[in-house]
Amino acid sequence: MIKVLVAGFTGSMGQKTVQMVNETDDFELVGAYNPEIDRNHLQGMGLSDNVKVFSKLDDIQTDADVWIDFTVPAAAFENTKFAIEHGIHPVVGTSGLSEDQVKTLQKLAAERQVGGMIAPNFGISAVLLMKFAKEAAKYMPDAEIIEMHHEDKLDAPSGTALSTAQMISEVRGDKPAPASEETLKGVRGGDYHGIKIHSVRLPGYVAHEQVLFGSKGEALTIRQDSFDRGSFMSGVKIAVPFAAKATELIFGLENIL
Repeated sequence: MIKVLVAGFTGSMGQKTVQMVNETDDFELVGAYNPEIDRNHLQGMGLSDNVKVFSKLDDIQTDADVWIDFTVPAAAFENTKFAIEHGIHPVVGTSGLSEDQVKTLQKLAAERQVGGMIAPNFGISAVLLMKFAKEAAKYMPDAEIIEMHHEDKLDAPSGTALSTAQMISEVRGDKPAPASEETLKGVRGGDYHGIKIHSVRLPGYVAHEQVLFGSKGEALTIRQDSFDRGSFMSGVKIAVPFAAKATELIFGLENIL
């Protein structure tokens, strides 16, 4: 039985995580953390009487094996650091961590021998998109990325889009995007080593990404769509048992599939 604490349990992803943990025979929910808790609304969130609820990081005392984090970018680094320092293996789905922050956490995890997983996306379709895009970039190096998310997503570009660009860049190297004169500033999107990334934030969307490749006389589009937040739970469910035994902090679900 793997004991789990869910950070950000009141959010949309946190509630799906609580549900997934409760429905998985090998997992046991023992803790829940969120800085802002309206205790009048805790009923119906799937928390049994045995689950300890915390609103302050420093107050957390738990025997959890795994810390699942779906919070906000500003909190994810300190949360993950806290987990590692207290011997709790992190599974982090909160995007927005910088490369330096990830490296700092990986170093700490190696020192403490408390490994885990940080993933920009736990959706299997998104992980496959990144794999396929990296393969396509070997033959069609000119690419742009469009990512589309719900209006409440705080970071842009999404962690998935940035990771996709990094994987494409690994294959093709730096390649300047075609020069253009912007009559409206920013219209060409962000630039990652010559790969343009465009972020859309609209109500009605959940999480979607497409990678456009162009070559002489042909084009290729790879797209994935997540229509329900519950779709991410398949990846989280895979990551939890891996994290519980890990001695290093892995970045990217694709590395354990």
